[in-house]
Amino acid sequence: MHLANGSAVVTGGASGLGLATATRLVEAGAAVVVADLPTSDGSSVAQRIGATFVPADVTDPAAVGAALDAAERLGPIRALVHCAGRGGTVRLVGRDGSPGDLDLYETLVRINLVGTFNVLRLTAARMAANEPVDGERGVCVLTASVAAWEGQIGQIPYASAKAGVVGMTIVAARDLASRLIRVATIAPGIFDTPILDRFSDEIKDGLARQVPHPARLGRPDEFARLALHIVDNPMINGETIRLDGAVRMQAK
Repeated sequence: MHLANGSAVVTGGASGLGLATATRLVEAGAAVVVADLPTSDGSSVAQRIGATFVPADVTDPAAVGAALDAAERLGPIRALVHCAGRGGTVRLVGRDGSPGDLDLYETLVRINLVGTFNVLRLTAARMAANEPVDGERGVCVLTASVAAWEGQIGQIPYASAKAGVVGMTIVAARDLASRLIRVATIAPGIFDTPILDRFSDEIKDGLARQVPHPARLGRPDEFARLALHIVDNPMINGETIRLDGAVRMQAK
């Protein structure tokens, strides 16, 4: 998919995987809209990398629509990279014997899974109106996690949601094939992003040692490089690609 004269939307683009991807997309010649929460550093980040910031909660159709409007003012939307999401811990039975927190479970599934569906459906509807370029109207790259297969204890809402994104991918690709829109997903392993900032260097070093090769945390730019390759390669469709250094997560 050629990005020249087109726009791209990156959700969760104010930090981590999303920021690295937004930066790469700008360098590739796309007009980029960074969509992230109003409380994020999106405004300053977008100014620094040459993008446009639109505050948006991915579960809010109106807010996502405003981000897509901003992108279409810059050019037809040719690429979506959906990185927005959050983690949280829920045990099925708490230390005091109480059942797991249903409200938190629903909140995390809503952000990570329902939010993905919301962004995908709204973006695909805009892409479907594009004029094809080299047989394509657009590309949507979603973000899952290795937790979709090997969620650790306490990750049940996150693992549930990311498994849902994996299951969504081939169905979405088949659904949108007649519209000339591709859908693929990246499932990252342990990456050095702000989500790990709450952990000590000792804990992060321990996580890095779990990765067979390279024995380190993933770098956000490595995610971004794969996202850009998916956008560029027209035969990548309906696939979830693990980006994890061959790690297989343990139970805890």
